[in-house]
Amino acid sequence: MGTDTELLRWAAALATMLAAGLVAWRGPPRQTAWGFVLFCFAALSWIAAALIDDAPALALQNVVLLGINLLGVWRWFRMP
Repeated sequence: MGTDTELLRWAAALATMLAAGLVAWRGPPRQTAWGFVLFCFAALSWIAAALIDDAPALALQNVVLLGINLLGVWRWFRMP
């Protein structure tokens, strides 16, 4: 586990926390939509870190979360 992997994990964790805050805040629809975009970035980062660390359960979890968050992006960007 190198420094690059550690940076990737920290980026994923921080993006997840920020995305959760954006979605939970219940601001304008575009803000929620961007929260889901950030969740997608976080999921992709977690998937990459999990593959590097040979953690298949974490990778699978985030593949599923990525799909759910892509649905959120699609739903919230379609709103007026």
